[in-house]
Formats: sequence, structure tokens, C-alpha cells
Amino acid sequence: MFSRRESLKQYFSWYPVTAVIICINLLLWGLMEWYELSHSKDETFYLFGALFDLPGLTAEPWRYVTAIFLHNGFAHLLFNCFALYVFAPPLERMLGKWRYLLTYIASGIAGNICSMWLHMDYFISVGASGAIYGIYAAFLYLALFRKDIIDSQTKKMVVILIAVGFANSLIVPNIDIYAHLGGFIGGFVVLALIVLSIKRRHRRPIDEA
Repeated sequence: MFSRRESLKQYFSWYPVTAVIICINLLLWGLMEWYELSHSKDETFYLFGALFDLPGLTAEPWRYVTAIFLHNGFAHLLFNCFALYVFAPPLERMLGKWRYLLTYIASGIAGNICSMWLHMDYFISVGASGAIYGIYAAFLYLALFRKDIIDSQTKKMVVILIAVGFANSLIVPNIDIYAHLGGFIGGFVVLALIVLSIKRRHRRPIDEA
């Protein structure tokens, strides 16, 4: 399921939402690097839409979305884009473009809300990690409740991926574990609601004329 053998053309054709998200991440990172040549890092983050809790400043609501597409350096960008490139496509195919996009954005927002609530000190936060952990949570939901979709080998891989990811979040400094946790919870809840909505739609009686 997570083995990517598609050509670039096939990837864009089969997983258009994931491909566009990756391109947006790359484009914004390039623009931020260019802008930072003549401005400070904090000013660059502020202008491009980072989420923050800073003295004397209030973060606008739209930053809960824009921060999902920003990254702090090339390593941060590479790690998140690689995770998207490898792990997100199967979920996009299973859910369809719009449900997948809803899960991704809602998970990212949930991660940023959790980050804002639980941080005890001032901070600036950027990154797609909350949304990516929402994707991991969506796979976990399917592994637990839709065993006809997720085989046992994929389930083991998902569990290991989540365990290693959270362990890494605790060990490595300057990682926003609150965003990871919030995104994970958000993705699990959103997918549960999507599945419930689909089940109700299929159970709805059809009137005959």
C-alpha cells in the first residue's frame, strides 16, 4: 500500500490533492527562503502566516490554516513532504479528493488548536506534521474498524509508524508534540464522522414514484 512505484505523471493524475499540497509546500518554502534574504526569520514567518502566541500580538484565525503549509528549513520540509508523498496517496484514493482534503485540513487545524491551548510559553509554530498525523490516525481508524480495507501487514506498519513518530516527537527537541497529538485526534474523529455519514447515506430509504 505504501510502496510508491508510480511515475511522476501518474502520481499527479492519481493523487492530485496530495501532489498539489506538496507543490504548495515547496513553493512557499522557496518564497520564504527568498524573502528571508533581506528580512529576519521572525518577520518572514509572521508575513507568510505562521501560528504564534507572542506578547502583545494576537494570531488571526486564518493562521490555523496557513501555518500547515509552512516549514522551518529544508530538513523540516523534506521530512514532511516525504511522509506525504509515501503515506498519503492510499488515503486519497480511498476517501476521494474532497473527503481526503477535509481530513487533511481539519487535522492540521486541530493540531494547531491543540498547540495553542497546551503551550505554556510563547511560541511560533509552522509545519504539516499535525495534518500528517491526522493521516496516520485515519489509517489507524481503518485498521481497527475496517479490516476489510487494511490488511494485517499494513496495520502493523501503521502502528509502528505511529509509535516511532510519537517517540521521536518526545526525544527530538523543538518538535511541537501538541500539534502532533491534536492532529492525530482530529484525524481519527474526522474519519469516524465521514464513515458514519457514508453509512447513514447508504441506509437512507429510497422513495419510489
